[in-house]
Amino acid sequence: FCNWKAATTERPIRLPSESEWYRLHALSEVPDEPEWEQAPGNLNLEGPSSSVPVDTHEFKGGFYDIIGNVWQHTETPISGFRGFEVHPLYDDFSTPTFDTKHNIIKGGSWISTGNEATKDSRYAFRRHFYQHAGFRYVESEAPVVIKNDVYESDPEVCQWCDASWGHEYFNVPNYPKRLAEFTLDATRDRAGGKALVLGCKAGRTVFELAKDYDHVLGLDMTARLIRRPIDLQEKGYVQYTLVEEGEIVSFHEKSLEAFGLKGVEGKVEFMQADPCNIKELYTGFDLVVVDLMLNRVVDPKKMLSQLADRTNPGATLIITTNNDWIAERTPRDAWLGGFKDNTGENVTSHEGLSAALAPAFEQVNGPTDLPYVLRHHARKFEHNIAQATIWQKR
Repeated sequence: FCNWKAATTERPIRLPSESEWYRLHALSEVPDEPEWEQAPGNLNLEGPSSSVPVDTHEFKGGFYDIIGNVWQHTETPISGFRGFEVHPLYDDFSTPTFDTKHNIIKGGSWISTGNEATKDSRYAFRRHFYQHAGFRYVESEAPVVIKNDVYESDPEVCQWCDASWGHEYFNVPNYPKRLAEFTLDATRDRAGGKALVLGCKAGRTVFELAKDYDHVLGLDMTARLIRRPIDLQEKGYVQYTLVEEGEIVSFHEKSLEAFGLKGVEGKVEFMQADPCNIKELYTGFDLVVVDLMLNRVVDPKKMLSQLADRTNPGATLIITTNNDWIAERTPRDAWLGGFKDNTGENVTSHEGLSAALAPAFEQVNGPTDLPYVLRHHARKFEHNIAQATIWQKR
């Protein structure tokens, strides 16, 4: 109807937002339960057991049915306010509707009682829901800002969100933060300039490095991972779920402000990219961090060969790897190590890495162990030890 009305009148007609409904409620000086002795509208089962004509209950300002009679659809999708937490006894009620497909309804209907009859009641339904519901429309040039507050549920993405922004487990330091500290310690006398993080995952290392570097670019192979640090950059917070057991999940929200990283958003950038085919525009870096990527790409030697052309003279290169070679992910003939050569001698990943970097880089420190923990669910954790090395461009 609103779209038809806007098209035929050539006026900006739409549904009101939740905030606009609150403003209408305030201007109309509508009393809120339990401040009334009698409901001021067709509400709380105090009138006919049905809806009534829309001009039956008038409020200050000449508006009708601010509360009661029928629920009122709004333009606003349901989501939690900042600091929202799920009640453990009602964990399947709210967050399943945080999908931008369920819009808030306000005001209550003739059958609404208890907390449904208060102005602060926030319920949401799909847009085709009409039971005890109606709508009013507004004419306004003001755009309605739609928040995309969907809780991430992809297991791998949630795992790295938790590893980056969640709890520390078994006294193992937060790995992305520890990697940033390890990097800053290694470049303290040369901090500043441009930095690149290949394999940025949920973004914690990128944000931490931005405290000392002028610009930090985070690249990762998958858009689903990149989307979460972009949320942090654009909105200041990220939301994700964690499996507790079976189909039971918990809901989490983390903000840059809580980690002392508010203010670095303008110094970071996140892009999806193939690490084996880095675009030429990504160049001129004073620091490159390759984080747990050697075993995730199809051609680690090709990935490493590009770094000489992407870095400035004297640039620092820091590489972490867990030497977890899997043929389904990296073809056997592309492994840097973890095999026997033609003479039957063992070739380690560090030896293969050194050979691949030798034309342009020399090792200045390491290897150093950096442990990290990945959570699968409340009673299953994966303890890993990354091997970190520091290199400098000749």
